[in-house]
Amino acid sequence: MTEKTIRNLLNIFLITLAVAFFSCNRNRVYEKNTEIADGIWNVKDKVSFDVPITDTLSVNNIYINIRHTSLYLYRNLFLFIKTTAPSGASIRDTFEITLADEKGKWLGSGLGDIWDNQILYKRHVQFPYSGIYNFEIEQAMRRENLPFVMDIGLRIEKEN
Repeated sequence: MTEKTIRNLLNIFLITLAVAFFSCNRNRVYEKNTEIADGIWNVKDKVSFDVPITDTLSVNNIYINIRHTSLYLYRNLFLFIKTTAPSGASIRDTFEITLADEKGKWLGSGLGDIWDNQILYKRHVQFPYSGIYNFEIEQAMRRENLPFVMDIGLRIEKEN
């Protein structure tokens, strides 16, 4: 990594930390981001999130967080997302995230050459069981090693 990239990463970390300390988001049920090793997402590397759910009455929205560099090679990112309920029942979706417009302008918020996106994956979700729900995300770009993806994450928040 270059010194500029390291400096940008440090700035993003400090901004994220400040936002976390100075904002209160009562609607957030769960949020976690996982770093992709060396910024290269291998097709075999699944990112897993175990989400404890206790509230079966609230309606929620589920988001996918993605952080990538401006060197990312595509306008989009295809994902396979497998959700497994505490009952053992599971569903598997194919989900496309658009990261740049048709002219190649990156969407989301950027700082330096790092871009963050939070994309709505599912709206109006009511979890039928309390317990641990597992969300497993894998890249589906038909490329064994997908470079310039830094983090992938999951956010669940209650609807207002």
